Amino acid sequence: MVTVANPARSLNWRVVDIIVASILAVACGLVFVFWNSVGYAWFMAMDALTPGLGGLATGIWLAGGVIGALVIRKPGAAIYVETLAATVSAVFGSQWGPETLYSGLAQGLGVEIVFAIFLYRRFSLTVAALGGVGAALGAFVLELFTSANIAKSLEFNLIYLGCLIVSGAILAGVLSFVAVQALAKTGALDRFAVGREQRAI
Repeated sequence: MVTVANPARSLNWRVVDIIVASILAVACGLVFVFWNSVGYAWFMAMDALTPGLGGLATGIWLAGGVIGALVIRKPGAAIYVETLAATVSAVFGSQWGPETLYSGLAQGLGVEIVFAIFLYRRFSLTVAALGGVGAALGAFVLELFTSANIAKSLEFNLIYLGCLIVSGAILAGVLSFVAVQALAKTGALDRFAVGREQRAI
């Protein structure tokens, strides 16, 4: 179902936007902490099978920005939620240290660009999946330098990019869309457009 926000809506942040975005970011950050061990083990196992295949495990780390954009629906939401979630992950001892923050910023920016292209008016499953792809592309570009992937083979980078895109679209995009819709049905997001849309169904 394609969802179009009210054309007259304000893109200015409210206090409730900041509070809810922060709560979402902390929740996503805690999921990242869990995924830092479980997901990374999957990443390494897949990469050992075929270098670059580990990208299939990355989607969960890309989800914060998509969730933030789907709920808040205002400029900066994707960057804010993804970067703050990455900060929570780093505080709890992410194995990548300060690089976790750079990753959050790059991934959030990738999501932000996608929703900006749609002028923050479309929040469908397709746009969410594209947002996940945007996060994947942000991660890929950053890791060319922070992980020295630029020095690796073209074959590796093509496989890794393809797997990142698939994982971003499904785990960060589709899964986030489903999660937000489910949360909205509980009434927890009634102060937001996504919650009001669920009540209207």
